[in-house]
Amino acid sequence: MQAANSAASYGGVTKTFHWLTALLILTAFPLGMIANGLPFGTGEELAQKAWLFSLHKTVGIAAFLVALARILWALSQVKPAGLHPENRLETFMAELVHWLLYASMLIVPLSGWLHHAATEGFAPILWPLGQGLPLVPKSEPVAEGFAAVHFVFTKLLGLSVLLHIAGALKHVVIDRDATLARMLPGQPEVQVTPAPHGHAPMLAAAVIYAAGFAGALALANQDSHQATASATATALAAVPSQWQVTEGTIEITVDQLGNRVTGSFADWTAAINFSETAIEGRHGDAEVTIAVGSLTLGSVTAQALGQGFFEAEAFPTALFRADILSDADG
Repeated sequence: MQAANSAASYGGVTKTFHWLTALLILTAFPLGMIANGLPFGTGEELAQKAWLFSLHKTVGIAAFLVALARILWALSQVKPAGLHPENRLETFMAELVHWLLYASMLIVPLSGWLHHAATEGFAPILWPLGQGLPLVPKSEPVAEGFAAVHFVFTKLLGLSVLLHIAGALKHVVIDRDATLARMLPGQPEVQVTPAPHGHAPMLAAAVIYAAGFAGALALANQDSHQATASATATALAAVPSQWQVTEGTIEITVDQLGNRVTGSFADWTAAINFSETAIEGRHGDAEVTIAVGSLTLGSVTAQALGQGFFEAEAFPTALFRADILSDADG
């Protein structure tokens, strides 16, 4: 079997890239779906969920690198002609799906990688590549944007894979031709009629790409508006206090698979009563009210605010009261 493509057949390198890419995609998809569906009500459940997400991300990066190498190889090769160039609709759909696959194979794992790089510490990538990327800030809005792209284009990739499989089955079951066999090892070349590859499928794919990015942008904006509205709805009113807090931070740190993730509550108030003279050992008291929904905790913010943890919708505020006591030195 020759390594390079010919006008009538795919070479060994192309076939290897094809099946390796298929294996990685068909592994990453179920890992992500299973991880998304797992509960996270206990520490053990959250650890299992994070472990599966780590595997999903690790396989996804491998899929991205293989897809990139596959596309670069394809650019250097002649593309074999289709077996039925006279069937214009079928040829158009086949090339359209290939264009959708090529772009989605890059956009889906890359957007997931960028989302991971913009968040703090949850479900680390297992490759020794580090958890961040150059020029990608740790930013919730940036992470939300890439998450929206990842969400939209996973659907496009999934649809493209299903259409690709459906087309292959049609050629095997209905047409009974050598289309699928051309991608299998050890198959002889088949006679084809050379036909030019038109630009219409590529242009149609570009329109779909644009619609996908527009949808992701709209989704990210919607999530941002909902988060802003939620934060506004739970914004705490100022409280009367003898002493005013001029600066301060209320933080929370969790340990996930050996990674410490620190977040903070953006909205809280403090009512402080203090006297230099102690009465029965008390110098006064402090009452701190925290808007639970104002928490930002990297990529696990939604989980932390959800059921089994803070349950911010049911418990929108948390209250801390304490007496101010003299220390050991008085």
